Amino acid sequence: MSSLSHIDEQGQPSMVDVSAKAVTTRTAIAEGFVHFPEAVYEQLAGQNFLTKKGAVFQTAIIAGVMAAKKTSDIIPLCHPLALSTCKIDIEPAPDFSLKVTCLVRCEGKTGVEMEALTGVSAAALTIYDMCKALTHDISITDIRLVQKTGGKSDQYAAQ
Repeated sequence: MSSLSHIDEQGQPSMVDVSAKAVTTRTAIAEGFVHFPEAVYEQLAGQNFLTKKGAVFQTAIIAGVMAAKKTSDIIPLCHPLALSTCKIDIEPAPDFSLKVTCLVRCEGKTGVEMEALTGVSAAALTIYDMCKALTHDISITDIRLVQKTGGKSDQYAAQ
């Protein structure tokens, strides 16, 4: 069993030292789902996901990108990264839900998994915020890393 990388020999939190790592292209894709009651989903879809607060998808996309860029500000031991790209995609999914996907890429010494997960989370939370006037019976589920490339382990794909 491997040890936790963010705990030092004394058991204290520690930012991982990446100074000896090689710079490589790092990519991560994360996804999550926002579930609605059927009637609310149908209402939102009927009005192209426009609410009194504005355009749901466009606002969520901007929020997701902004959050991914600021991941190290909210996750204490994450390294600040200069992202090369961050793309948020929102599409209808089965069972009256929306699938939120975030792809993040950078040239760096550490991975971008947390940035992709943060982007999905913020976009999903923004969808909730934009739609909560219609119902609070909205759930955000199954946020997970789908794929990553680059670095020591190079490849990961969710099963």
